[in-house]
Amino acid sequence: MTLVTRIVESPVGRLELVASEDGLRSLHWTDADRAPDEAVDHPVLDAAEAQLGEYFAGERTEFDVPLDLIGTPFQVKAWRALAEIPYGETVSYGQQAEHIGHPRAFRAVGSANGKNPVAIILPCHRVISSDGGLGGFGGGDGLPTKRRLLDLETGEASLLHDA
Repeated sequence: MTLVTRIVESPVGRLELVASEDGLRSLHWTDADRAPDEAVDHPVLDAAEAQLGEYFAGERTEFDVPLDLIGTPFQVKAWRALAEIPYGETVSYGQQAEHIGHPRAFRAVGSANGKNPVAIILPCHRVISSDGGLGGFGGGDGLPTKRRLLDLETGEASLLHDA
């Protein structure tokens, strides 16, 4: 299977998008030296980049990019459940675990979320600790990036103007 990549700039850092012919396989932060690449023509990458731009502009609250998720059945179930968390809202790791039918597996949910291959599109930033703390976040510069994404969704910040 051929994978195609594209580097895009975003208000929360440089992102690398990776797609197969089946869908978006990965979206992660990168320090890659190469410049943003608009020469790669791929419908999934085009859709992902456009939808991310709309999201950062505050014009999109849900993504419909096809995904090609590679993980254990539990991980994929946890990742897909992330898309069901409404824009601008948060849930705890325990609530997410309960939602997927594994109410005592909040640590496993946290571990799965930490391996989320398509951050932002599957919004693991919307999952927080049961005490209201941010929990963890592996994207960008960590918790400050998670806070910026949450602030964008609650209207507390505009990433296009605050970046």
